Amino acid sequence: MSVHELKRPPVADTAPWRVEVPGALEQLRHWAQVSPLQPALRHKRHGQWFVWRWIDALRDVERLADGLRQQGFTEDSRLALSGAFEPDLLLLALAAQHIGGELLTLPDNLDAESLHKVLWRSGPTHAFIQGRQPRQLWLNQGQSLLDFAEVLGPAEPPQRLNRWAQGAQLWSEEGTQWQDGMTVLLGQWLTSGQSLAFPESLGSASRDRREVAPSGLLLSAERLQLLATEIDSRLAPPGTWRRRLCDWAIAHPEKGLQRLIKNRVRRLLGFHNLHFIWQATRTPDTQPTPAWLAEFKRDIA
Repeated sequence: MSVHELKRPPVADTAPWRVEVPGALEQLRHWAQVSPLQPALRHKRHGQWFVWRWIDALRDVERLADGLRQQGFTEDSRLALSGAFEPDLLLLALAAQHIGGELLTLPDNLDAESLHKVLWRSGPTHAFIQGRQPRQLWLNQGQSLLDFAEVLGPAEPPQRLNRWAQGAQLWSEEGTQWQDGMTVLLGQWLTSGQSLAFPESLGSASRDRREVAPSGLLLSAERLQLLATEIDSRLAPPGTWRRRLCDWAIAHPEKGLQRLIKNRVRRLLGFHNLHFIWQATRTPDTQPTPAWLAEFKRDIA
């Protein structure tokens, strides 16, 4: 997790990567005032769940804003973010908006040539990068690295989460490859005031999601299809009587036995508390939503 300072090119075109969430900081302050001790963010690190309360999130944003100013970040600066969505990424994004600078999200799967072109075109003055390989690519571009902790400064570490409170909880297992993801996450999280949880890694997302049993999923179209593949792999093989029983239950959930079977399958998948899946309005290239997810899908234009 690092912050890089970059040289600004003569002309910058940031439109493809720009993130704009008007009123985000005001919403954060609102929840920190009305629900200061309620969980705002949850993230699994080194096998342990940690929690940021709303008041903790606001304080960290203010500290990060001070740290960014010390790194020369101003209203005329651009902060590029790249990596998996998790608390550090979101809080740093809000800190940049607090100062009034521009916020960009760049994919973390770019090769060296593509990264060079994107950096020259977008012209970020500062960047926060996650992942060993992406950081190395930035180093190869001649950029210096700053530790995230130095930007945050002295602060209380996030609290370990020993007991998981039930209730409305959002879930994300995405990263900056989802072009609109940061806008969606900040918008849904700060508008709803619900806790937003993240897995330790994409590899552990399925297990961590079952532990959380979220009420809402914030997913890109691509991630939704990956989730559908995961669900299909967990059900009985197609053509078997057990699979036909599952398909029968989802097709006719109004009857008692079918409803019982469906609820047991949902619990196996970690969906027993699920109420909705955020999903951008389907484009012609998007595949139909799988039957086990269709009832939760909420199209957003």
